Amino acid sequence: MLFNTFAFFLVFLPISLIAYFLISPKNLRVSIVFLLLASVVFYSYWDWRYLPLLLVSIFCNLMVGNRIVTNRAQTNPSQSRIWLIFGLVFNLSLLAFFKYANFIVANFTAVSGVDIAWQKIELPIGISFFTFTQIAYLVDCYQGKVVETRPESYGLFVTYFPHLIAGPILHHKEMIPQFDAPENHVFSTQRLTVGMAFFTIGLFKKVVIADGIARFVAPVFDLHHAELTRHEAWAGALSYTFQLYFDFSAYSDMAYGLSYMFGIVLPINFFSPYKSASIIEFWRRWHITLSTFLRDYLYIPLGGNRKGRVQRYLNLLLTMLLGGLWHGANWTFVV
Repeated sequence: MLFNTFAFFLVFLPISLIAYFLISPKNLRVSIVFLLLASVVFYSYWDWRYLPLLLVSIFCNLMVGNRIVTNRAQTNPSQSRIWLIFGLVFNLSLLAFFKYANFIVANFTAVSGVDIAWQKIELPIGISFFTFTQIAYLVDCYQGKVVETRPESYGLFVTYFPHLIAGPILHHKEMIPQFDAPENHVFSTQRLTVGMAFFTIGLFKKVVIADGIARFVAPVFDLHHAELTRHEAWAGALSYTFQLYFDFSAYSDMAYGLSYMFGIVLPINFFSPYKSASIIEFWRRWHITLSTFLRDYLYIPLGGNRKGRVQRYLNLLLTMLLGGLWHGANWTFVV
C-alpha cells in the first residue's frame, strides 16, 4: 500500500486514526497492539507472502536481543558477543539473499558461462529499513543501552507503517519511549492539523511534481545515448535529479506528517540537500538517518579517524562502498 493511493488515505488512514484514539484512553497497551496489527495489514496489502519473513525477522531479533541483555546482566560478555554475532549474521544473510542473490547469480553466469536454473527473487518491500533498524537495536543491546523491551512495543518499532516503505531508519531510544508515553496516546486537533499539512505537502510533491517530471525522464533514459541531442540529454539528466529529489522529499514529508497525526515524532530524514554548499554538507542533509547509521554502526566501529590517515580513508572507502551497495545491487554502485 502506497501513501498516494486512495485505499490508503481514504480508507486505511481514517480507520486507523479513529480506532487508535478510541482505544488509547481505555488501554494503552491494547492501542499499541492495534497499531502493530494495522502496520502488519499495511505491509501485507502489498504482498502477504512476505509477511512470514517480516514476522520471523522480528521474533528472532527480539529473542536474540533478550539473550544479549540477559547474558550482559549476568556479566557473561562472551555469550553476549556470540549472540550478537549470530544476530548480525542472521540479519545480513536475509538481506544478502533477497537483495543480492540475483546480482550474484547473473554475474556468475556471465563470467563462467554456466547457465543456472534460477528464478529471480522479488525484493521484499522495506527489507533494508527493518534490517538496519534491528541491527542497530542488537548492537545497542550489546553495548548496554537496552534494558528491557516489551514484545508489542518492539514489534511496532520495527513495523511502524509511516517508516516501512522509505524510511527513516528508526532508533529504539527515539521511538519506543514515545510508544509507551501516555500523553502521546491522547487525541490532539493541533497534531492532526500539523500532520495533515505535512502529509498534504508531501502528497503534492509526489503526485504533481515528482510524477509530473517523471514523464520527461523516462523517454530520455529509454533511448540509446547516440540517439540523443545534447539538449535532450541535459534535460533528461536534470529532470531526473529533480524527480529523485521531490520523490524522496515527498515520502519524508508524508511519513513525518502521518506519524505526527498519531502523536509520534519521527526523526528528520531529509533537510533541503540541494541548498548544500559542499558535498560534505549534502551528505549530511540527504537521507540523514542512513548516514547516521553508517557513521555510528560502521565507520566509528571500524576505527573512524582515530588510527591515522591511511586507516581513516580505508574506513571511509568501505563505509561508502557498503552505503552504495545498500541502495542497490549493481556494479555502478561499486564503481
